[in-house]
Amino acid sequence: MAEEEVEKTEEVPVAPSEEPKEAATAPEMAAEVPAETVEAEPAEATAEEVVAVSEAAVVSVGPVYPEVVPGALVRVHQRIREVTPKGEEKERVQIFEGTVIGRKHGSEAGATITVRKISNGVGVEKIFPLHLPTIDKIEVKKLYRVRRAKLGYLRTSKKRIKEVKKVTAAA
Repeated sequence: MAEEEVEKTEEVPVAPSEEPKEAATAPEMAAEVPAETVEAEPAEATAEEVVAVSEAAVVSVGPVYPEVVPGALVRVHQRIREVTPKGEEKERVQIFEGTVIGRKHGSEAGATITVRKISNGVGVEKIFPLHLPTIDKIEVKKLYRVRRAKLGYLRTSKKRIKEVKKVTAAA
């Protein structure tokens, strides 16, 4: 029974051009390869090199705006591209000034702020991704004292929010 379980392999005829060559020794192989193509084996990376490479691999998402918090009066400078009737592209900077009523996702790549202003008696809100390439800068004009992270009540309420008095340390 054990003899029947042994697998039978067939020998496949090999063409003359595919005949296996005898194994060459190391000195013979070195003689066949030109010295210019022989590369030295890379040395193991030190801990400092690994840290340097990992720091370089960290992708910078964009500017961080820690001072843009709910309750801040901000001016958002955004580049706008327009096409004139002649077909020319013009680029200008549009400024949107209003109060930050919410911030989402901290300083991640998808972080956004919601800015609200009153224009001709009509409330206008815009949501700006913080890392949008068309945003030139965000200026913080004033800081108001708020006790909430989301200021949705400013949409309907006629309440005023109080400005934070900046205390400068006398040297």
